Amino acid sequence: MKQKLFFTSLVLFAALTWLIMIPTALAAEPIVIGVPTSLGFLEGKEAHKAVQMAVSEINANGGVNVAGMKRPLKVVAADLRDAAPGVPVPEALLGLEKIILEKKPTAILVGPFRSEALIAGMDIIAKYRTPMLGTIAMSPGSEKKLKQNPEKYKYIFRTCLNAVHLVKYLAGNMALINKQFGFNKVYIMHQDVAWARATAGFVKKMYFDKAGWQVLGMEAYPTGTSDFSSALMKARAKGAQVIMPIFDMPQSGILVKQWKAMRIPALMAGFISPLAGSDAWKIFGGKIGGAMNSIFELGSAIGSSRVPQSVAFINKYKRVYKKSLQAGHGPAPAYESVYILAEAIERAGSLDPDAIVAEIEKTNRVGVMGRVRYDQGHQAIFGSDPQQTAVGVVFQWTEDGKRKIVFPQSVAEAKIQLPPGLKSLK
Repeated sequence: MKQKLFFTSLVLFAALTWLIMIPTALAAEPIVIGVPTSLGFLEGKEAHKAVQMAVSEINANGGVNVAGMKRPLKVVAADLRDAAPGVPVPEALLGLEKIILEKKPTAILVGPFRSEALIAGMDIIAKYRTPMLGTIAMSPGSEKKLKQNPEKYKYIFRTCLNAVHLVKYLAGNMALINKQFGFNKVYIMHQDVAWARATAGFVKKMYFDKAGWQVLGMEAYPTGTSDFSSALMKARAKGAQVIMPIFDMPQSGILVKQWKAMRIPALMAGFISPLAGSDAWKIFGGKIGGAMNSIFELGSAIGSSRVPQSVAFINKYKRVYKKSLQAGHGPAPAYESVYILAEAIERAGSLDPDAIVAEIEKTNRVGVMGRVRYDQGHQAIFGSDPQQTAVGVVFQWTEDGKRKIVFPQSVAEAKIQLPPGLKSLK
């Protein structure tokens, strides 16, 4: 009898212990976030680090509240290599599907680097019902596909700007150049990839053609090109007052060095990825003064005192990683996407993908980039007022190695300066 009582007591004790431990065990189970992108490229690498930093902050505060239970976030990454020259889209798609099947993430952040991979990968994301907040790929083709079948592709969001919003910033900056100096002759040079082709085409169609500018030439360059002297000579010969580059490949910084060395009397104003960060001055030997460059999202590589969160983000990144942010595209929306996802999960009270998607659609968050809200195509809305929309900026390198924001007016801190040999028409 004593043995029976002892055995019964032991079973009851074990059962009670298990019941007590269940909430603790569940609370410790992490929410997995997948980061599949081109991790070997600047934007992918720093976006990944920005995700990790946000996750550390949230976990330090106890994690994400899922229906009353705090759960930590866990980041798993995969190098899709889709930004590397010669890597076919199907190879990137294999990597995307692999991380979903093997790691079973609740959501994907950052996502494919190239728009070609994103658009092709939308069917994989829809198949596995995995919410994705993209922060690098920019072609509006993904939004078009979503709008054609919103129920199937509702899981895809973009927190960074797209090519359409970039066009608006480039056009706004060109309008400012025209107003300030009277210039209206431009030579366009762009990378031969989907987002850059779309951007160049849209700027020409939506602004230059309508505003009466003369487009003296448009040249496309394969990823990996490292000599741009021929086009620069053409631009000079044709009398270009502005050269608009659109590149994200590492070699594109050579374009600016050649522009400076050849003393081309034209404003260099567009986007060149390796020119965005503060280290570019040293990397290019101080030979980039006067060049103007776009920062796709405030907080990526540069901040504004008028948006304190952007400065705080940049300063914290430097403290955590002992290195300043250099990518002008990707890190800020990657960081914001972690908080957007966490807040959506908490509002949903669930990890059900459809419930999460419904709450992401309601996002209205003021943070590093300004105010983040999504439109019907699940694209973050960008504009010129950080109190109302997310914001991108244009800055100019000064001859003493500083970066000064010149556009939009809401965050501008300096006026555009002309390079030697180029005189205002006003």
